[in-house]
Amino acid sequence: MILLIRLYQKFVSPLFPSSCRFYPSCSSYAIMAIEKYGVIKGGLKATWRILRCNPFSKGGIDYP
Repeated sequence: MILLIRLYQKFVSPLFPSSCRFYPSCSSYAIMAIEKYGVIKGGLKATWRILRCNPFSKGGIDYP
């Protein structure tokens, strides 16, 4: 899972302008969550974070 996220960070993410409302970015958050909680719980936390990243969200600093 982490390898897939790192590939996304290296090849796909640079193609789009930076627009994440949170720090760290959603992909970095996903890596930290998977390392801390494992693939299932960390993946769920990362999914919830991505769902919260929208124009109506305040954003800010958010660590797993």
